[in-house]
Amino acid sequence: MRIDAHQHFWKYNEQDYDWMSDRHKAIQVDYMPEQLKPLLEKAGFDGSIAVQARQSLQETEWLLDLAVQHPEIKGVIGWVDLCSPEIGIQLEKVGNHPLLKGVRHVVHDEPDERFILRDSFMNGIAALEQYGLTYDLLLFPKHLPYAARLAEKFPNQPFVLDHLAKPDIANGRFHPWEQDLAALAAYSNVYCKLSGMVTEANWGNWKQEDFTAYLDTVFRCFGTDRLMIGSDWPVCTLSGSYEQTINIVKSYLQQFDKEEQALVLGENCARLYGIRE
Repeated sequence: MRIDAHQHFWKYNEQDYDWMSDRHKAIQVDYMPEQLKPLLEKAGFDGSIAVQARQSLQETEWLLDLAVQHPEIKGVIGWVDLCSPEIGIQLEKVGNHPLLKGVRHVVHDEPDERFILRDSFMNGIAALEQYGLTYDLLLFPKHLPYAARLAEKFPNQPFVLDHLAKPDIANGRFHPWEQDLAALAAYSNVYCKLSGMVTEANWGNWKQEDFTAYLDTVFRCFGTDRLMIGSDWPVCTLSGSYEQTINIVKSYLQQFDKEEQALVLGENCARLYGIRE
């Protein structure tokens, strides 16, 4: 099974998506399953994982409804308020839905760099195990040391690093991202999505070679059994088409055997999230 492990849907309005700046004007429109499905089919994917784009329990429920209606949506990474004393109530509401595979918080927008090590946040992380939910780490490179400490504290909790932690590809920077990524990857409960790279490069003015050293690092750190291809559609379209974005990883994978390619292209995703044909 081939799965795009990271994409978004939304019905755009300025109030709910205030993270979009003037640079995001091109994607300040609606994006729905009917638009993604032909792109998935052309790229040879059987489906995708829909990921939260606003921090709202209502959006989580909306994404789950979409997934019920569109079988190509194989799972949802939603949002619950992990810091809330009522986290148990929120998880009771959505946590048992068979299509909810994990949750995410926009950590890299929090003023406190140590946000994920707050007692209230870790209390929320501790509540996920009962429901078998993963947690997506949406970070900047500066947050990686804190993520490693979190992974160490919760060895039975699966974590998924989004977008390689957004290294500065546009300027070719590796330090300290490379070292901190390796430290996080040392924990076997951490996976990584090969997503979000085109928007960390020079928008619309990048080439395959710009990503090679970053992919070398990630594959060296995680191996082929903890990596998952993802598009970050429609955000990726700010810098490249869906096909161009997906082909960055597909082209890189040509150096691996078919079994390893299959792992990264969907089998790891299916195994982690419990998705069956």
